[in-house]
Amino acid sequence: MTTYRDAGVDIERGDEFVKRIGPLVRSTFRPEVMSDIGGFGGLFRFPSERYREPILVSGTDGVGTKVKLARMMNRHNTIGIDLVAMCVNDILVSGAEPLFFLDYFATGRLEIDVAEAIVQGIAEGCRQAECALIGGETAEMPSCYPESEYDLAGFAVGVVERSAMLGKERIQQGDVVIGVASSGLHSNGYSLARRVLFEEQGWTPDTQVPDVSELLGDALLRPTTIYVKLVKALLGKSQLHGLAHITGGGITGNLPRILPEGCGVEIARMSWTTPSIFTVIQQAGNIDQEEMFRVFNMGIGLIVVAPSDEAANILAVIQEQGLAGWAIGEIRSCSSSDTKLTYSN
Repeated sequence: MTTYRDAGVDIERGDEFVKRIGPLVRSTFRPEVMSDIGGFGGLFRFPSERYREPILVSGTDGVGTKVKLARMMNRHNTIGIDLVAMCVNDILVSGAEPLFFLDYFATGRLEIDVAEAIVQGIAEGCRQAECALIGGETAEMPSCYPESEYDLAGFAVGVVERSAMLGKERIQQGDVVIGVASSGLHSNGYSLARRVLFEEQGWTPDTQVPDVSELLGDALLRPTTIYVKLVKALLGKSQLHGLAHITGGGITGNLPRILPEGCGVEIARMSWTTPSIFTVIQQAGNIDQEEMFRVFNMGIGLIVVAPSDEAANILAVIQEQGLAGWAIGEIRSCSSSDTKLTYSN
């Protein structure tokens, strides 16, 4: 008699996995959570009493081919932080507070220890983002994925008071543009990085390259910075006009997304310290500077746009949160035919 296990799906192993991750999931719960792990849907009591006109903000993302690096290094307990970060940092730019998070984990064969380590990272990311992990899905699909491969997707929901929403409507000529440091590549550009570093150069995650203080794999696997606590602090102490998450597409592709019609910005490339890992990648692949800025964040993970007289206060708050920040540009006027973003040295 043929069973589901014969087809490559082990129900008992899946049940064991759910039991093991229960305490991890519960460690992220907020008072609004009304359900436990194992239900058909996550229940969350919306805190309507805190808002006059609440706007829900949602986002979904994955971590791309960074999962291949985690597999190469057999280190899976931080990739979940990246997953949460890529979702919550996106909804932050509206000024939203993340409320809850859900994950989707697909694999060719469920390896419980690996999957548990991934959820450890997701739970840690949710704690950093001060949101609850209220649901998820684990899919064992041997016909779709090789046995040792997996992929991740995440889904975040947040809320913002309509009158407090950030966006291009607030941004004005003369506003200062402040860059907040990234922790490295975050979760973008790994297809290019892996090609030039591992395939073309023949290096491995254990390679010690010049000017990088850690092994190559450690530098590449460093988790994405979650900016939730910083943004909450800034909203409480400063006047902000806009935020941009510098994710896939780099500054070149993401900052223009929040600029109003008729406004542009000139970014001073030498105004911040670019982590050495980006120089290593650029030199290893002989990559043009313009391409580097189109693919990677180049050391800037979040951009804050605010009135110029708020600059000193914002930079102080960034420092208080244990991060580095720099004034990297200014919003200027431009005609509709002009390029919205330019770089200078």
